[in-house]
Amino acid sequence: MGAVGLGCMPMSWAYSTSQQRGDRSVRTVHAALDAGVQLLDTADMYGPFTNELLIGRALRGRRSEAFLSTKCGLLVGDQHIVANGRPGYVRRACDASLRRLQTDVIDLYQLHRADPEVPVEETWGAMADLVTAGKVRALGLCAVGARAGRGPGARMHDGTIRQLERVQQVFPVSAVQAELSVWSPQALDGLLPWCAARGVGVLAAMPLGNGYLTGTLKPGQGFEPDDPRARHPRFTAEMMAANQPVVVGLRRIAERHGATPAQVALAWVLRQGRHVVPVPGAKRERWAVENAGAAELVLTDRDLAEIAGLPRARESWD
Repeated sequence: MGAVGLGCMPMSWAYSTSQQRGDRSVRTVHAALDAGVQLLDTADMYGPFTNELLIGRALRGRRSEAFLSTKCGLLVGDQHIVANGRPGYVRRACDASLRRLQTDVIDLYQLHRADPEVPVEETWGAMADLVTAGKVRALGLCAVGARAGRGPGARMHDGTIRQLERVQQVFPVSAVQAELSVWSPQALDGLLPWCAARGVGVLAAMPLGNGYLTGTLKPGQGFEPDDPRARHPRFTAEMMAANQPVVVGLRRIAERHGATPAQVALAWVLRQGRHVVPVPGAKRERWAVENAGAAELVLTDRDLAEIAGLPRARESWD
């Protein structure tokens, strides 16, 4: 079976900021490592910077147990986020991440977003130089925005595949990070086959549907003002209610296995290929350990057929 990673962003950025606690987050990272999790995924923009500082603190004395992934290419302002792919900036960003993470090498360095004003080949070339310099072991690319540049009849990740084909000419891509879950399976159409054919790993972002597939969120419950779900079209009370059949189906399968809906959702992602690693976020030890346990859950053909038959998740623009 495959393994489950740990998305570290919620520990210090975006989700339920009033519940974020540094010491608790360190314990969560340690609990994940103890449960067999290896891949830890962060980024310099999370905070900004505080998430990398947190992970650096959590990995003191345990760096050898972790496969450490971080990202560059996005700058956070007071009211906006902008891309910066200039080679000089990439080099400075990597050095700063190394200092915050308290390590001499980053296992996977990902380009968060390409800068529209800089040819992506130039940015990728600067990242490749970091591999040559021994500061980075492998390079990854995050999928472009789901609806960016899509024309009629285009698949969701056609733009990402075009970027991948360009940067592959400069230096090999080791991994792609893209949203993939029971309620958002679009990466199965094109992107996953492209990666599988080339030996490229896939980091499945948001495999629990931003928490919805855990079954712990209720329609109309509300979110903190700075929580991105407060403005996300899938988290209106109407859409959360409309998508309850998806959670009900996962819960039904979970009960047969003595598991949780979250574990079923993660096990489904793991079944999409040996090159796929789900990276769910977690702020508490309990959730990190529960998520790691999904690697031991074997879904049957009946389970997979039931998941395939679940209603397609609705959004407010449907």
